[in-house]
Amino acid sequence: MFKEKAQILDQAGIGRSLTRIAHEIIERNKGIADLTLVGIRRRGAPLAERLADRIADIEGSRVDVGVLDITLYRDDLSTLSYQPLVRSTEVPFSVDGKTVVLVDDVIFTGRTIRAALGALMDLGRPKAIQLAVLVDRGHRELPIRADYIGKNVPTARKEEISVRVQEVDGEERVVILEMQD
Repeated sequence: MFKEKAQILDQAGIGRSLTRIAHEIIERNKGIADLTLVGIRRRGAPLAERLADRIADIEGSRVDVGVLDITLYRDDLSTLSYQPLVRSTEVPFSVDGKTVVLVDDVIFTGRTIRAALGALMDLGRPKAIQLAVLVDRGHRELPIRADYIGKNVPTARKEEISVRVQEVDGEERVVILEMQD
């Protein structure tokens, strides 16, 4: 059972973080030519859409946005459930030769991103893959790091980060949850 310990981002803080990440993506890639965003299903997908909106506000043109379901690529698939819920991947454009920015809400061990890389590579051969996350909470188990980070939040192993977005959760904030003894 988890109890809320602290709020680390409110709606305005999430908005500012996404605006900064959008600027960083444009700057690093010297514009948006051959740039696409792919959100990891659930909370990464709406964050990718919001980043695309912010990039369009800045550059005057919208980049392609897709949604990636990584369920069948997870290394813990057999422990999730007897019949895991598989949702669709919706990437209606070619990733070949593109710079793909994977978008997720939180990076923790790196295993979700490893699964996303496998799923993405099955769609084609991107020129480059970059990673944008709203929160980096540390504790990596794999040699994976984010290129764009909204907020670094060092956490204890018994804590969790819960990103809540309007599109999925009906509210907009990021909180630290702590396991109750």
